Parts: sequence; structure tokens; C-alpha cells
Amino acid sequence: MLTIMPASAPSFAKINLGLRIGGSRPDGFHELRTVYQTIALHDIVRVSVHRGKGIEIRCQDPRVPEDESNTCYRMVERAMAGLKARGRVVVEIDKRLPVQGGLGGASGNAVAALLALEAVLNRQLSGPERLRIAAEVGSDLPLFLIGGTVLGVGRGEEVYPVVDLPASACVVALPGVGVSTARAFGDWDWMTSPHAKQRPAELGGARPGDGARSKLTVADPSDRMKLHGREFSAWLRSASGVPVSKSRGRAETPLLDLVRTGIENDFERVVFPKYPELREVKRLLQRAGAFYASLSGSGSATYGLFASRSMAERAVARLAKADVAAVVTRTLTRRQYWKQFRVSSF
Repeated sequence: MLTIMPASAPSFAKINLGLRIGGSRPDGFHELRTVYQTIALHDIVRVSVHRGKGIEIRCQDPRVPEDESNTCYRMVERAMAGLKARGRVVVEIDKRLPVQGGLGGASGNAVAALLALEAVLNRQLSGPERLRIAAEVGSDLPLFLIGGTVLGVGRGEEVYPVVDLPASACVVALPGVGVSTARAFGDWDWMTSPHAKQRPAELGGARPGDGARSKLTVADPSDRMKLHGREFSAWLRSASGVPVSKSRGRAETPLLDLVRTGIENDFERVVFPKYPELREVKRLLQRAGAFYASLSGSGSATYGLFASRSMAERAVARLAKADVAAVVTRTLTRRQYWKQFRVSSF
């Protein structure tokens, strides 16, 4: 096979509008409930196919793995088999999002690599096949095949498009720390269940003293999930009847209503004690006028939603005075997401 015209695609980030952690599943994962929301921050992924075989990952950021542990590698490997294609695939990642930031950067990279690969080969997997492969590679990959506002259940890989929340100004604070998702789950297990079976540290298990100073009092996991389900169902029934194309105030109602349900990210309860600077970032965002602020995923990225871009810009200036790096961006509706998610030759 000769070298084919390469292609590039943006790789957007996500934030979590609330994240509820349930009990452990038989497969070792945790049951989750979350609302994913895509935002405009992104990496760039470039894919080319050459004579030969194999997969090569290239990235200037030394924290990004370039072997088979990279999500792009695993996605491309499965996609090439599904497309019955041959050749040596080179994936170049222009990293702009933080590593271990809770923004889904690696997952978005993999989906962008898939779509760019399809463009290069001029072949496409079916929608269900894309989702199946994405779920095999990682829990939050499928959301990037939908975009906008997405309900995530199961271990997060079972995704459903829901009523799209209106685009909002968003500030993403990027503290210079990395938070391991596996370790955060391990800390949650240790802090919420005195009978939780500890996993080895190398597998992300928690040990006494690893930021877990005391047990948390948490309701039964199944009860917490049922409560979350009822709260979300009530919000969804209300939001589905709101015509978001009318006045700005009317359009913002679904998002404000979701915030009023008391959505929160369970990871804050174990991450903030270990990284108090992240708790302070959230407080700074709230003091700057964010109508909702939260850790995204297990962090370390922390975001705030604002009523206007000017308010968001003032919040970034306020964070800068506290030596916290931050950027102004916006949430993307489903239509905006796919309008910007264009695969192009380079």
C-alpha cells in the first residue's frame, strides 16, 4: 500500500456535570451515573497510512504513552481489523489538553483518530460498530461519538443523548497536578467501605494513610443510584418541555434546573482532601461568579460555568492573581460539536 493522503481532526474535551459513584460491578469497575458535556477545548490528531504494517504513535508530550497502552493505538488496532484494512498507521497527537486532567483527553484522541482513519481509508464502520469498539477501549470514549449533553451509565460507557443544554461560557482551571483515576477509585473504596477489598497499589488500590484519614458516611450504593435516577428523570421530564430556541433566559432554564437538583461530583470527597489546592480553585471560581463549579471527572481540571463570557474572563484574571492557570472556553451543543468536528486533509 502506498502512502495515502493523511487527515487531521480536532479532539474535543468533556466535563462532567455531576458524577455519582455506585458499587463495584462483577467486572471490577464501578457503577456510575454522570452527565457528560463536550466543550470547545481540544487537541489535534493527525493520521496517515503508509506501506507496511503496525501502528506508530507520535507525541511531543513525554507523558503520553507511545505504545499499545495508548488509547489511539488500541482504537486504531480494532478499527483496522473492522475495516479489513492493511498498512502502517501513524498517529500524531498535538497535545494541548492536560494529561490526567479529567477532561477525557486520551479518550477524545482515540475517537478523533478513528474518524481521521476512516477519512484516510475512505471507509466507515457502522454507528453501532463504532460505539462497540469505543466501549471496549475505554469507559468514556463513546460519549465523543455523540457530543453535546450525554447521559453516561454503566461504567460510563453506556451513553444516551439527552436534551442539549444551551451553550455556556466556561472557565477551565488547570492546576499543575495530575490525578490518577484508578487511585481515586481506590481511595473511594477505602473511605466508603470498611469491608472493601484492597487492591495492590500498582493496580490503583488504596491503603490507610493515602489521603484517607477517616471513613465517609455514605448511603447504600444502590439507594444512592436510585435517588440519582429519580432526580435526573424529574429534570429530564421538565427540560424536555422547554423550547431552548426562545429567549436567552428561557433557554438557560434547563441548565439552571439541572444545577438546582444538587448535582455533585463524588470524586471531590476523596480528591480534595489529598489536593486541597483543587478545593481552593473551586472556591475561587464560585467567588468569581460561577453559577456552578466542579471537579471534572477525577480531576485535576476544575471548571466553572458563567452567565457571560465577560464574567468568565474576569474569573480567569482573578485566578491568575492566585497563580492558577485557566482558560475561557464554552460548552458545545451536539450540533456545534459536529459542525466543528471536521476531518480535513493536511
